[in-house]
Amino acid sequence: MKIASKALLTHMLTATGAVFAMLALLAAAQEDWSVMFLWLVVAFFVDGIDGPLARKYDVKTNAPRFDGVLLDLIIDYLTYVFIPAFALFQSGLMPGWTGWFAIIMITYSSALYFADSRMKTEDNSFHGFPGCWNMLVLVLFAIEPALWVMLVLVVLLAVAMFLPLKFIHPVRTKRWRSVSLPIALAWTGFAGWAAWVDFHPESWAHWGLVATSIYLIFVGIVQQVIPQRGS
Repeated sequence: MKIASKALLTHMLTATGAVFAMLALLAAAQEDWSVMFLWLVVAFFVDGIDGPLARKYDVKTNAPRFDGVLLDLIIDYLTYVFIPAFALFQSGLMPGWTGWFAIIMITYSSALYFADSRMKTEDNSFHGFPGCWNMLVLVLFAIEPALWVMLVLVVLLAVAMFLPLKFIHPVRTKRWRSVSLPIALAWTGFAGWAAWVDFHPESWAHWGLVATSIYLIFVGIVQQVIPQRGS
């Protein structure tokens, strides 16, 4: 197969995320949260593999008709922001004014962040919290913390999108990637497991989700605190 065909197929793989987003939204409209999150986990997995393929086949050169970055951002906003925010509101986890406050803050701040030309750092990490609300909302569904805890988390992460804090990309951030990538894969597995068992409160998946989420949120900040050797 010619490299141009492989590059085009990579764009087509990325575009499947829009289909998974629609399937997740349909499940959310029926308040079938487990199915919704399963589709979001599938979309998350696709998002993790299409980037390396796009770089391998140099889609900008070999399939220039489609803008892979733009396509990825559109799908990411749907799967990382819009649908999770809807689920957080519609599920009643954050009732009354707190739900309205959360979805407005999440969607508005994320729209600005996704258009930020300084989103990426020199080591291909993210400058500020990268709007991975799908990860936060899934964890909230799993552990159902107190309302004030959810509200504080939403506010802190929305503000963190515009602070000079580093958040890693598990695939592209080279530093500690041998640890970060397996942990990101483990998070995906725990997420699928939690959704598959309908967020059963006694599932060990919940502990795995919390542990891997804490690592993925703070490892970039730890890298900022601990200078890299030779730098």
